[in-house]
Amino acid sequence: MSAEDDFVGRVRRLQALARTGLHYCANEYDRDRYEEMERLAAALLADGRPEGIAALTEAWSGERGYVTPKVEVRGAHFTGEQVLLVRERADGLWTLPGGWADIGESPARAVEKEFEQEAGLRVRAIKLAGLLDPQRATNRPVLFHAWKALFLCEVLGGEPRGSYETDAVEYFPVDALPPLSLGRSTPAQIHRLFEHWRHRELASDFD
Repeated sequence: MSAEDDFVGRVRRLQALARTGLHYCANEYDRDRYEEMERLAAALLADGRPEGIAALTEAWSGERGYVTPKVEVRGAHFTGEQVLLVRERADGLWTLPGGWADIGESPARAVEKEFEQEAGLRVRAIKLAGLLDPQRATNRPVLFHAWKALFLCEVLGGEPRGSYETDAVEYFPVDALPPLSLGRSTPAQIHRLFEHWRHRELASDFD
C-alpha cells in the first residue's frame, strides 16, 4: 500500500470514529468536538478546499449509528471456460454482476436480485466463494470501507439483457478477459472464482 493510500485509510478511520462518537455522545460539548474532528478529516482529504470539505461532509452525514463496513455482492456464472460479465454504463468497463446489498436482504438474495437487474438472468446463489476486503486486492483508496461477498451462481432462466446501469451482457474466456472495472471485479477474483466453480469442495476465501 502506498503512502497516499495509507493516509486515506487513516483519515477514513478518523472520520469513522468521529461519526460513531456523534451517535453516542451525551452532551453538546462532546458533539462539538466530534463535529470538529469530522471537519478536520474532511479538510485533510479535500486539501483544505471549501467545496471539497462541503461535499465530503454531506456524503458522510448519511451514516448513522456505529460506523461499520458496507457490503458489496458479486455473482459469477461460468459455462465451459467462459464467465458472464456485464458492461457498466458508468465507465464502459466490464464486471461481474452485482452491487451494494440493501437493508432487509440476505446476502444470497442480494446477489440474485443484482444479477437479474444487471444481466436479465434469474439465478440461484449456490456457494459463498469469498468474503474479502477489496482494498487489499486493489490498493486503491476508497471513501467508504466495504466488504465484498463473492458468490457462485447457477442460471435458472431469463434472457441476457442490459439495464439502466449496464449496456451489454456477454460471456468471455476466463483467460481472455476484457478491460475490467477494477473497483468492482479484478482478474484475480474472477480466476479464483473459476477455481471454486471447478472445485466446489474448496473452502470459502476470507481476509
